[in-house]
Amino acid sequence: MKNTILIVEDEESLSGYLTKELQFEDFNVLVASDGLAAMETYQEHQNELLLILLDWMLPKLDGMEVLRRIRKHDQLPVIIMTARDYIGDKVAGLDNGADDYITKPFEIEELLARIRVIQRRADNQIDVNQVYQADDVQLDTKAHRVTNADEEVILTHREYDLLQFFLAHPDEVFTRDDLLDQVWGADFLGQQNVVDVYVGYLRSKLATPDAAPLIKTVRGVGYKLREPMSNVQE
Repeated sequence: MKNTILIVEDEESLSGYLTKELQFEDFNVLVASDGLAAMETYQEHQNELLLILLDWMLPKLDGMEVLRRIRKHDQLPVIIMTARDYIGDKVAGLDNGADDYITKPFEIEELLARIRVIQRRADNQIDVNQVYQADDVQLDTKAHRVTNADEEVILTHREYDLLQFFLAHPDEVFTRDDLLDQVWGADFLGQQNVVDVYVGYLRSKLATPDAAPLIKTVRGVGYKLREPMSNVQE
């Protein structure tokens, strides 16, 4: 089980505090103090990493550029840490592939709760080769790959988990609270409308000309997969 967290933070007092707290929780911790060091450490240890705690404002390469470079070839979970509390910044972080966002100053208990959600998701990954199909969209759990009309679709971990949940429960309607519990976890401390944001991301990435969105809004209730799909196990 991957148990290493990379902290990318140029404020030594904060990175030192986080290192001590995470080690107390039995995580292995790596630290980088600028964006270039973050990329070097990531490349050297990527197979060991559970997630990255990534500061937005960094020397040499800022956090968004680090995130963009990682997302070109890896869906490793990333939690953005920043003092920027504007909704536009949060949306920008999520749009660039962040899995979560925490605003400084924060309580360590809140950060640990967000990490537990990611850790639980990693622990519960399906090991068998399972392929879900809905229209032209296919999700292969063993390859951790999503395609639409045979073209690969790059999703963040959260987008992937949300899509997999819908595909695994065809023709079932879920409230936002249901989806938060099942995909984000009961420990998630964010706002309920994050579900709407991520459904929007999936619809955009899976959009097909002249076809209705794969994920349907059920007015006054929540969301469902638009129609039944085929499910293949090997």
